[in-house]
Amino acid sequence: MKRNIIKTGLFMFAISAMTVSCTGDLDVTPIDPNLDTPENVLTDTEMYNQLLAKCYSGLSVSSADGDSGDPDIEGIDGGFGQYLRALFNLQELPTDEAVIGWNDQTLKDLHGLQWTSSDVFVQACYSRVLYQVSLCNEVIRRIDASGSNDAKLQQYRAEARALRGLSYLHAIDLFGSVPFTDETTEVPGDNPQQKSRADLFTWLEKDMKECAEQLPADPEKYRCGKGMVYMILAKLYLNAKIYTGTEKYKECAEYCQKIIDLGYKLESAADRPKLFCADNDQFLGLGHEMIFSVYQDHENTKAYGGTTYIINAMVGGKMAYADYGLGGNGWGGLRVTGQFVDKFESADQRATFFTKGQNKEITDISDFTSGYAFTKFTNLKADGSMIDGANSFPDTDFPIFRLGDVYLMLAECQVLGGIDCKGVDRFNDIRERAGVGKIDNPTRANILDERAREMAWECYRRSDLVRFGLLTSSDYLWAHKGMNSNVGTPHGVDAKYNLYPLASSDVNSNPNLVQNAGY
Repeated sequence: MKRNIIKTGLFMFAISAMTVSCTGDLDVTPIDPNLDTPENVLTDTEMYNQLLAKCYSGLSVSSADGDSGDPDIEGIDGGFGQYLRALFNLQELPTDEAVIGWNDQTLKDLHGLQWTSSDVFVQACYSRVLYQVSLCNEVIRRIDASGSNDAKLQQYRAEARALRGLSYLHAIDLFGSVPFTDETTEVPGDNPQQKSRADLFTWLEKDMKECAEQLPADPEKYRCGKGMVYMILAKLYLNAKIYTGTEKYKECAEYCQKIIDLGYKLESAADRPKLFCADNDQFLGLGHEMIFSVYQDHENTKAYGGTTYIINAMVGGKMAYADYGLGGNGWGGLRVTGQFVDKFESADQRATFFTKGQNKEITDISDFTSGYAFTKFTNLKADGSMIDGANSFPDTDFPIFRLGDVYLMLAECQVLGGIDCKGVDRFNDIRERAGVGKIDNPTRANILDERAREMAWECYRRSDLVRFGLLTSSDYLWAHKGMNSNVGTPHGVDAKYNLYPLASSDVNSNPNLVQNAGY
């Protein structure tokens, strides 16, 4: 049962206004910003615990008041600028896994792979990721300034490093060479120096290895532990060829095995769909599949991002909103392409498509009935019942890292990297759980397609297509790729779209930054 855990207050810092809230098993007391400052509030360990909570809630909400107050980042809409929504847009919309019919500013340019450096949705994600880094830097800096070696404080410091590492993982993947700050370099008013993609890889690798040693193997629910940091390292190594030019499958397999050795377990076939339901927190932690997730709650994380965005946007047409645990009408936006649908065998339990009144092929990207709806996520509880007091804000936590992904990374390490790591066995464990047969000798294409089926809408598809050389290639086409509806005609896309640009506003204001090639 989820606890009522989000409460807010405010610390005022030179770099930003930081909300104090709570995530996981943290309980906090609001702090009056008119009376309290960091110097007179950070007087005991619990106050640092409250400060750290902002770093967690920064993944869930866009402001101190969820979505009812001013967003943390000036000039960025609090809805599409929410961390998970911004990440989903950049990782899923440019791919075969998602299209959206809305005419919001430049939103359709994402699926069309034709964005620019001034695109508001690219800027939203760029700003949110780097803002999150700054929040974590400030927590680390404040703990260091305390001069305390208290064990709890040092664990909080490691948690802030882990959350910063998650955001830098997203930064290196999406934007490559970015303005770099840590607790020692960030000075208000100074322009950060740019760190190359390869150098950021090296820094993050070292930082996460040190960080992992300071975190518990079995953390409190929703908090960072060794498994979460091992996943950051595994993801770094999986994509090392893209980030640095050198493959590191051996290291990826090593950290995948470390995660398994901690005691995470794959859920059963019957329980797999419940990983994406309103009380999926029961599958979080050792002995279960979910390694790290972002807290969502219909009362305490009222923001128009995260699973609020995913579940509401997937419901429309002839779909009844109550069938997905919503207390109001859906938004009618997200669907999948026919090419994605064709990847599933008829027996595959993951093929959760809503087809009534929907056309499989997307002839009009603006029409919600053009393309199947994909109902992987739901706001119903695991037993199929509604959450008490359910509204349009779901309780379905978003899984950032889970063991199913680890199994498929091991498969890739064996098939593409030649590493002896039982990856094919793990690959077939995933397939058998889904109700489809084994593949004794999976190919490169089999690995990528299995990742599509298993990890759909979990913010990895763009990264996977880039790693396999298919995001911008004419070798694999999908509906409206490059804004071309005729997928039978080869239509590649400029290779620059394998990487997002830095926000033009940042490049224009910071002479230390060099824009990514082609933008």
